[in-house]
Amino acid sequence: MPWLTLSVRAEANYAEALSEALLAHGALSVDMLDADADTPDEQAIFGEPGEPTSAVWQHNLVNALFENDADVAGILQASCDDIGLAALPEHRVETLEENDWVRLTQAQFDPIRISQRLWIVPTWHTPADPAAINIALDPGLAFGTGSHPTTRLCLRWLDENIKGGETVLDYGCGSGILAIAAMKLGAGSAVGVDVDAQAVKSSRDNAAANQVSADFFLPEGKVLDQHDVVVANILTNPLRALAPLLASATRSGGRIVLSGILAEQADDVMRIYAQWFDLAPAVLEDGWCCLSGMKR
Repeated sequence: MPWLTLSVRAEANYAEALSEALLAHGALSVDMLDADADTPDEQAIFGEPGEPTSAVWQHNLVNALFENDADVAGILQASCDDIGLAALPEHRVETLEENDWVRLTQAQFDPIRISQRLWIVPTWHTPADPAAINIALDPGLAFGTGSHPTTRLCLRWLDENIKGGETVLDYGCGSGILAIAAMKLGAGSAVGVDVDAQAVKSSRDNAAANQVSADFFLPEGKVLDQHDVVVANILTNPLRALAPLLASATRSGGRIVLSGILAEQADDVMRIYAQWFDLAPAVLEDGWCCLSGMKR
């Protein structure tokens, strides 16, 4: 049976109210996404330390799912009336065909070759090169499958620079992929921090699947030790706010690796981190960049 999907562009002052109204009028499910994702206006709202946050993004995409015979136009009008919107916001309605969603989701994630010796292999695949360093990964609900340029950039840096025995901090660990890779590449220890409890759980599960010993935790009440390598693949705004914390977590002579940065944002981030680090030129891929440097 096909379904109907409604996608509405909604501003922060009414996005949550619209979501609740759509549910009240029969939507089967509703979610919200950042309408400015993957642009310089992308906004972090998940409580990074030192970063002002809000419950929703400034510009939102409210997505709702309905039975195929639902009067979606009428439901949207009634929902807007309920919350006092005089005019319908920008929106579109599409038909979503019935599918095996588990199979389709899995089909989106093939093994990814990061380097000559490093592969990311979804748990439902057999490694193409059993002799390689294969990271078995179940993405779950956390960011970090190896498919995004920022993750690949960080993985390549680790592959080229982990020599053995280093202590590694992965700040904003997502799926745990960077901490797990560091351990498989020879790091002495790795810890991961994330503000999302689901990410911490996914990281722990993925570490266990890879038979890797690494510690993952929420940041509340945890004092960060100094590390040989600190890697943070998050967003530019949190990276700006977290600069003093990440610098203090890097030992003198240690290395920092930063990504989640659009190419046009690199100079601004470099100016901030140059207070503590001697930075290498940015490495670019598909409009994203990775910065790295040594702490003075």
